[in-house]
Order: sequence, then structure tokens, then C-alpha cells
Amino acid sequence: MIWKRPRVAAFCIAIALFVLLFSSNAWVSRFLVRSLEWQNIPSGELPAAEAIVVLGGATKSNYEPRTTVDLSESGDRVLYAAQLYRQQKAPLIIVSGGRIDWRGGGIPESEDIAKLLIFMGVKSEDIIQEPDSLNTYENAINVKKILLERNIDRILLVTSAMHMPRSLAIFQHQKIEAIAAPTDFLVTKGEIQELASTPKGAILNVLPDSKNLDNFTIALKEYIGMVIYRLRGWV
Repeated sequence: MIWKRPRVAAFCIAIALFVLLFSSNAWVSRFLVRSLEWQNIPSGELPAAEAIVVLGGATKSNYEPRTTVDLSESGDRVLYAAQLYRQQKAPLIIVSGGRIDWRGGGIPESEDIAKLLIFMGVKSEDIIQEPDSLNTYENAINVKKILLERNIDRILLVTSAMHMPRSLAIFQHQKIEAIAAPTDFLVTKGEIQELASTPKGAILNVLPDSKNLDNFTIALKEYIGMVIYRLRGWV
């Protein structure tokens, strides 16, 4: 195309560079992430509930050369659920998450998370596994069955802050009284203030960075997911 249609090629290259610069600078990335993460920040101390529901997507299976289950980038979900339990915010933890075949398969993620929770001091009899869900909609559907069986009305919903708006909307659409307990924040007030703290910082934060691009991609995926879920009538 460069030889046959140089103007078209130049235009395509220019568009590609613009998209790269736009989506990988800290200004755009952090504000897009913040628009999701800061929607459900608790205004005060979280109230007590009858159960803590922690969503999957927080672990990596112990395939070789791993010798144990690893926490993924969203592993704060497991840590925060254990913390809330030890603070006696709820007497039960419901772990929801299966294992997608095309991503390696193996035992359900709920089992991996349960093992980690027990290691962190949660009693095994206080953990309920839901091993069949492969997406957030199925999380809500399958957890609701457990809640109805046990006459549980109020839950603390634990997931990554960026994932919380979509998750909370789905659970509430299922008539579940869910209280947002977000964790795994990627953007803090300090990082927002850092953007324009100095002229040098403001300029440097415009430069492309792979971490910013990754966060932008995750946030964009959440927005697309909300649109698709709304079109399907799941929220």
C-alpha cells in the first residue's frame, strides 16, 4: 500500500499512531479507569451482611512450573474477602467461579480460592463454593440459587473496583440486595493529583506507556460489556 497508495498508507499510519497515543497516555487512561472504579466507593464503614460473595478471576491454576495456586492481578479480591470475614462483616463466604476450558481448564477457580481462604484463616465450613459460573451473569444467577436455599437476603459483593459497576448492576437486576465492597483499585487520588503536580509530570504523562494502554483496554472492555449485557437484558 505504501508503494501503490502512499496517501492511504500515510493516513492509516497516522490514525494508528493517534489511537496509540490517545489510549496509552496516563491522562486518558487514568480518567477512564477512574470513571468506573470510583462509582461505588463506600461512604463509610461497610455494614454487616449475611454473606460475602467474592467473584472469580483472581487466581492462576497451579500448572507447571507453578507448584501452588498463584494470585492474579485481581488477587486482591481474595485478600479483601478474607479481611472482611475476619472483621466479622459476615459469617459466610460464597466463592463464585468456574474454569473456562479454552483458558486451560482444570479444577474450578472456586476451589482454588477456597484453598487460599482457608490458608488465610477462614474456616472451611464457612466457605460455600459455586463452581459453574463462566461469566458475571452466571455468577449472579448461580449465587442467587444459593442465597434462596439458605434464606440469605443481604450480601457484600467483592470484586475489582473496575468490575464493580457491571457486577453490581447484574446482581441488583436479579433482585439481590448486594452492597458494593470494591477492591483492587488501579487509580488512586494520589495518582490523579500526580498527573499535573508539576509541568514536567504533566508532559511525561502524555507519553505512551504499555501499562496505561493495558488499563485503558480493561476499562474499555468493561464499558463494552455493559452495553452488551444491557442489550441482552442482563442489567
